[in-house]
Amino acid sequence: MNKIICITGASSGFGQACAYTFSSNQYDLIITGRRENKLNSLKKDLEEKFGNSVYILPFDVSDRDAVDRAFSSLPEKWKKIDLLLNNAGLALGRDNFEDALLNDWEIMIDTNLKGLLYVSKAVLPFMIAKKGGHIINIGSTAGKQVYQKGNVYCATKHAVQAISESMRIDLLPHKIKVTVIHPGAAETEFSLVRLKQDVNEAKKVYAGYQPLRAEDIAGIVYYAASLPAHVCINELEVTCLAQANAFYLFKD
Repeated sequence: MNKIICITGASSGFGQACAYTFSSNQYDLIITGRRENKLNSLKKDLEEKFGNSVYILPFDVSDRDAVDRAFSSLPEKWKKIDLLLNNAGLALGRDNFEDALLNDWEIMIDTNLKGLLYVSKAVLPFMIAKKGGHIINIGSTAGKQVYQKGNVYCATKHAVQAISESMRIDLLPHKIKVTVIHPGAAETEFSLVRLKQDVNEAKKVYAGYQPLRAEDIAGIVYYAASLPAHVCINELEVTCLAQANAFYLFKD
């Protein structure tokens, strides 16, 4: 019987790359996201390429009721989740604190922080019932250091770090691993979303150096998930060669 991974934010970026990596290693997948058409397309491609089973749960992680309905509706066989990848997240705006939009702040808090909590709470009863599991949270180097104009995005990713540490302590009696992975600059839709579809500005973010790729992070997530049952990677901070931390980046 294949293991089951649930991936939030699976329709693009790290989530999509992880879907391909885990499918190629014969996991069955629950993929979630807001864009149902992209999830359907991904499901079709994965099942054709790898022959494993894929179940779609379209919802917005920031909608608490939608999260509860989605996981309550899971067929019994899909409740045996071995691994939860809390990947859904975003940055909106790159503004000084006094200029930032409250709406941007609220969306980041609702998605990056509350969304992770809602999904984790919905999935944990399944893991507790089977007396084991693994939760991998995607943080950011912004959760390790604060940089100019990062304000609330950095705050949400610092919260992911704190929540991951708290989860790890509280879930020890249930034999549930908790890992947090903090990627640095990676060329995905991240900057396009953050800069509100300004393609030219988004391209500038990755000019002059080789950033991480989504596939790089997917490989690291898979490595963390494939270690022996008694081994848990608690935390990893991952950058490209040109990046030292959240704010030191060398461009040619």
